[in-house]
Amino acid sequence: MKLISWNIDSLNAALTGDSARAELSRAVLKTIKDEDPDVIAIQETKLSSKGPTKKHLEILQEDVPDYTIAWNSSKEPARKSYAGTMFLFKNYLSPNVTYPEIGAPSTMDAEGRIITLEFDDFFITQVYTPNAGSGLVRLEERQQWDIKYADYLASLDKEKPVIATGDYNVAHKEIDLKNPKSNRRSAGFTDEEREGFTNLLARGFTDTFRYIHGDVEGVYSWWNQRAKTSKINNSGWRIDYWLVSNRIADKVQKSEMIDSGTRQDHTPTLLEIDI
Repeated sequence: MKLISWNIDSLNAALTGDSARAELSRAVLKTIKDEDPDVIAIQETKLSSKGPTKKHLEILQEDVPDYTIAWNSSKEPARKSYAGTMFLFKNYLSPNVTYPEIGAPSTMDAEGRIITLEFDDFFITQVYTPNAGSGLVRLEERQQWDIKYADYLASLDKEKPVIATGDYNVAHKEIDLKNPKSNRRSAGFTDEEREGFTNLLARGFTDTFRYIHGDVEGVYSWWNQRAKTSKINNSGWRIDYWLVSNRIADKVQKSEMIDSGTRQDHTPTLLEIDI
């Protein structure tokens, strides 16, 4: 299977916007389409609680035909048009789709952050992990989320092997971001968040990028769009992952970033696995 994951930072903007950034986003979508993946996972859709509009669906059906769409959007009491996830999977696939709640704190379970596809012999699940926020105002809740999410993945793993992807909002090791020293207490690189990811892997999961590439440096999945030169200087972070149950790690054939050109923010990540 070929699988691609991408934090799109507003599906509506990417599909219907007329800005230069929207054009760059559409170019990334074309790149994903040309890869012809079996499954596409999208995070931070920012759709309303009603999900994609008729216009969104028409554009998607034209741009990426032959896919079934499953979406999970933020709903009350959570913020409107916030977070959100979506799967597109080839019509020849027929997974059971679930939208799990994990007992997360605050409104996190209502923010559309997880979708899971269950197949006969494995799960594919995606997540948009909550950000610890400016000034780390949500760090304590984020730590609770990390525990609940690890419990959820481990519960799936007891049933059958798991393939998990998404924007995990954490750079795990110092080699996973350009400037670790100056970001010690930045959201996404606190000791607490890094420990949460370490604990997740310890529950029986493999970071497929490191499994394939070892300790290679300078490969990132996100560049701050507020810093104009972040991508030019490759001042990035690796915060988007493909994880698999340890027992199927040897089935991973490829795990890498997809070139998103000059567009800053997240770049898509690709996994190929003989599952």
